[in-house]
Amino acid sequence: MDLKHRQILQRNRLNLITALSPADICDGLLSKGVFTQDMIDEIQSKITRRDQARQLVIDLETRGSQAFPAFLECLRQTGQHALAELLQCGDGARLPPSVPIQPSLIPLPVRKCVTSIKHTGFTWIYLLGIPTRQRRDSIQCYKMDASPCGICLIINNVDFDPDCDLKDRTGSDIDCDKMEKRFKALNFEVIAKRNLKYKRIRHEMASLAKRDHSAYDCCVVIILSHGTEANHNRFPGAVHGVDGPAVPVQLITNYLNGQNCPSLQGKPKLFFIQACGGGEKDTGFEVSPDEVEPSLGGIDDQMDAIPISSSSDSLSTSDELDARATLPTPSDILVSYSTFPGYVSWRDTQAGSWYVENLDCVLEENAATDDLVTMLMMVNAAVSQISAKGLYKQMPGSFNFLRKLLYFQSSLS
Repeated sequence: MDLKHRQILQRNRLNLITALSPADICDGLLSKGVFTQDMIDEIQSKITRRDQARQLVIDLETRGSQAFPAFLECLRQTGQHALAELLQCGDGARLPPSVPIQPSLIPLPVRKCVTSIKHTGFTWIYLLGIPTRQRRDSIQCYKMDASPCGICLIINNVDFDPDCDLKDRTGSDIDCDKMEKRFKALNFEVIAKRNLKYKRIRHEMASLAKRDHSAYDCCVVIILSHGTEANHNRFPGAVHGVDGPAVPVQLITNYLNGQNCPSLQGKPKLFFIQACGGGEKDTGFEVSPDEVEPSLGGIDDQMDAIPISSSSDSLSTSDELDARATLPTPSDILVSYSTFPGYVSWRDTQAGSWYVENLDCVLEENAATDDLVTMLMMVNAAVSQISAKGLYKQMPGSFNFLRKLLYFQSSLS
């Protein structure tokens, strides 16, 4: 698809997800060769009309140059003229209140209980499409409608002891303020802690694990600190206390697993780590000019890393054994890292870190319509286009052990 057409779809994503009737145009897109039968099947497998519309728009952006005009033609043929005209103009304006949202009958697959796996069947029922996001505790989406939704703990390490050879993290308070405001807006109870030593980090995680989360649907931990590499068997990296020693990320996640925190069993546990994963600097590789839209970092970018001569050897044997001995299968856990393991993470002393700045922006603009994993890919794309000092790059990533889609609460809910 042409870039200008993709941009029109992206500007109007909310309008499309809100008002599009996918069931009416799937046959047309199939007959015109825009979609394959497999793509249609995937769209129809989504339970709600809104999720079907979201999948249709995502797939549409991957098709050829004729996909956009064919899509407009299908919209007009099925009576969805308001959407067709909106896309034709390409102005990104919101639909006026007078434009009706067409309800549609959506096939919902329901698995029948049978005694033999070989004879498992499906029954199809029909539901009236509802133009709001469905947050039900099903195989598709996590339940995320508690109020507050959950606890968000922010650990913000800024001022480090002079003897530990770690620079102060100027600009981290900006990151902390952004995350505190953002997760309050997403209906979380936010607890912010500043300048925690190694033992205090573990104490705060233990206290969080001991709380009763029965009334909540989710738990979030955000750590802003220096980081380093560490031995691990699931989640890489470690984050430093302001006194120097580092806590392995896998030990931090272990506090909230189903064994150590029963009231969070089956509920999503989210960890956002703004810290270096090591001391390597990524200079990137050359691509054609139309592949990226490069963006320069700030004038005073710093690294959230320890000197390269330091390593995970500073971690005590007891910490490593603790992390290995009690970590079960990490279901319902997602750890989002600001950078690839082994590499530095960049922070502007005046604007905050690249990762947190873009995470905040993506959540603000897309939390009403997109799931968490999709939004993290948007963060990856945005950060990957920035360059520190016109040379160094950064690539965020995540270890995802979620079993369902996760949609945050928003004003459009």
